[in-house]
Amino acid sequence: QFFVFCHGLLQLSQLLVSGYLKSSISTIERRYGLSSQTSGLLASFNEVGNTLLIVFISYFGSRVHRPRFIGCGAILVSLAGFLMSLPHFITGPYEYDQSVASMFSNTTDLCQPRVPGSQGNLSDAGCTPHAARENHEVLLVMFVAQALLGIGGVPIQPFGISYIDDFASKRNSPLYLGILFSVTVIGPGVAFMLGSAMLRFYVDIDKVAGDDVQLTNKDPRWVGAWWLGFLVAASLVAVSAVPYFFFPREMPKEVGERNFPVVLLRNLRHPVFLLVVLAQVNLSAMVAGLATFMGKFLERQFSLTASLANMIIGAVNIPGAMVGIVVGGAILKRFQMSLRQCSAMCVLGMFLCLLLAFPLLFLGCPTQKVAGVTYSESSEFEHYALECNLQCNCPEKAYNPICGSNNIEYISPCSAGCRVVNIDADNNSVLNYTNCSCISENSLAGFAKPGTCGTGCSHLFLPFVVLSCLAGILASISHTPSFMLILRSIQPEDKSFAVGIQFMLLRVLAWMPGPVLYGSAIDTTCILWEKKCDRKAACRYYDNNLFRQR
Repeated sequence: QFFVFCHGLLQLSQLLVSGYLKSSISTIERRYGLSSQTSGLLASFNEVGNTLLIVFISYFGSRVHRPRFIGCGAILVSLAGFLMSLPHFITGPYEYDQSVASMFSNTTDLCQPRVPGSQGNLSDAGCTPHAARENHEVLLVMFVAQALLGIGGVPIQPFGISYIDDFASKRNSPLYLGILFSVTVIGPGVAFMLGSAMLRFYVDIDKVAGDDVQLTNKDPRWVGAWWLGFLVAASLVAVSAVPYFFFPREMPKEVGERNFPVVLLRNLRHPVFLLVVLAQVNLSAMVAGLATFMGKFLERQFSLTASLANMIIGAVNIPGAMVGIVVGGAILKRFQMSLRQCSAMCVLGMFLCLLLAFPLLFLGCPTQKVAGVTYSESSEFEHYALECNLQCNCPEKAYNPICGSNNIEYISPCSAGCRVVNIDADNNSVLNYTNCSCISENSLAGFAKPGTCGTGCSHLFLPFVVLSCLAGILASISHTPSFMLILRSIQPEDKSFAVGIQFMLLRVLAWMPGPVLYGSAIDTTCILWEKKCDRKAACRYYDNNLFRQR
């Protein structure tokens, strides 16, 4: 029971490291200018290191000192966590476009009529060879850290599961495994809550004084302290690793020597094993993509802050899945179900989940009106829109969204033709922009407030959360029974190995491609890309309807 406790703790903190990346993915995209395809690849890259080793390590599972191997893996995971936060310390402070000249820059993105021979307001100063190289270094460090995270995680699950299943009584084994599985689901939940807490702090909290930051966390340019969570999570893993070096090896003798290829074929030809694993692959591919981009989806569809989106996922969706897993395990134990009943229960859960999830296709918001990007009143308006800020000399890449009094969003104060910015003297933040030639109300120049207009359909948010949570509960009821189908239908001495093959297939077919496919699909719905050094960086605006459907 102490081993189950320790293993729960270790899995929790390991998942904190890998889950935390998913909670801060939209922030890291914004900070380093990544497309969702790149960030999806980054999120799934830990599976690469994992896949290469997992089958072999599981095969040797019964011949090595399992607890000690788990401890060594945990130390690697902890190292990977510290590496993930390194880019923050090797790059300069975060820069964003501003209307107020400040200690960071003396350029501004207000409408400034042309002076012959002068440069634009914001130059392409950010595109030095140094800046481009810095970005490559950041990606390299993060990809290496993710690979290490995968390699370190290899022994943790298969060894832990087989160690417990070997020493627990047959009646208690499902209970212990159920506890562990529910922890593997709490893990990401805690990670999203950690993300929610950390992203409230400004990214350069250690580099600049608080008074110098003019952004609030509701601003679309806001970047939270994504690196802090990695330091917390990595430290937790290091602490959890310690007890493993003191557990006994204590194994009953294996029955006969086994032959690797024979066992591999014996399991792969097993119809129950194969079908159940393929079913799990389909479900996991969806979960992998959702876990990576659900936060981003909520941010865009319902105009939430990154912090709040993580809070919802961590406090509602993930506990829901956990309840499902525990309920599934409890039903199994209570009714001592046969394998056939197990599979019936899986089918029923999935079917009900589909019914509840179907309306989610329609619950969401249309894209906000953004002048010149998603919206123009008429050809006359287009002509007018070009005219109204022509004399402003607007930089192409400025991004400092404002919401006009006509409820249309503009990419920057300059593109709305605003000439005056009003500052709140107390905290040095922008109150509003006035004298904007593109925002006309009753033929007077309008005004605008900083930040996006939002999508304005917050009433759909609650039904969305409730339905997605219920669908998640129903889907995860099938988790423990599907596992039992595998553990009980194969030969007992193949257990450790079969779980290894299962995780390998899940990684290769679901967890690796899932986030990349989701990220690529999301990228296809982008309307306006940020440009960095003439390459596409992060996406500024998505077509919300396409984003939701795809």
